[in-house]
Parts: sequence; structure tokens; C-alpha cells
Amino acid sequence: MYGTPPPDLDDAATKQARIEIIPLIDVIFFLLATFVLFTLSLDRTQIIPLNLPKVETPPDRIIIEPAEPVYLQVSDRGNYYWDQELISFPEVKLRLAQYATEHDPKIMLTSDDRANYGDAIRLLDAVRAAGIDQVSMETRFRRTGQ
Repeated sequence: MYGTPPPDLDDAATKQARIEIIPLIDVIFFLLATFVLFTLSLDRTQIIPLNLPKVETPPDRIIIEPAEPVYLQVSDRGNYYWDQELISFPEVKLRLAQYATEHDPKIMLTSDDRANYGDAIRLLDAVRAAGIDQVSMETRFRRTGQ
């Protein structure tokens, strides 16, 4: 008709249909951008100013400051230190029992790099037997008695 020959039927049968992915990606990005913009427009936060009453501490109530942790250390020779003071293990148990009665007792366990594992566990058991729940293990290096 217009100077172009009609297509061969054999050529049309050998061509395979293919799916173009680029337009599909464009549509997905368009939907994603639309969803993001739509959800951002829904977030309208309004603030209502409130005048809340201020709480005053009654004069009979005493505010207790949090206690500093007690440092317990085990040396490589099996010596025990209570805040850098050399003491025996029975004295450690006695001090732990007294310290457990204070408000919010905290213990920091530390040891030498060559300390016996059994001595450290023995100290940890004594702390737990005294009823102290807040126990931390220090992981940095300390010299003996420091």
C-alpha cells in the first residue's frame, strides 16, 4: 500500500515476546514516592500547651543521693582489697553484710590480670550471699590495690 512490503508470517512466528523491566521499575518508584509523600502529609502533630503543677518535696522526706560503688579487688596472691584497703576474706564478708543494709548498695568487682578465677568467684558468691543485687565486673586493667 504505502511502499512497504507486508511482513513475512515466518518472521513474526520466530520472534519471542519479551518483558521490558525498565518501565516496571519506573512504575514501582512512582508508587513508592507517592506512598511516602502521602504518609508524610498525614503526620500532623498539634501541640496543646499545658500548665502542669510542680511537685514540691515534703520537708520530712529526705532525698538520698545514689551511693558510690565499693571496689572489691582480688590479687594474684589471693589478697582482697576493699576500696584499696587490704583486708582478709572473713572481713570482706563482715563488711558486705554491713554494706548490704545501706540504701542502694553497689559493688564493682575487679582483679589483677593474673588473679585466680576461683578467688574471684568466691568473692562474687560472698557478694550475692550478702544480698547485694547490683554487681558489676570491671574489665579494664588495674594494678594490685588500686
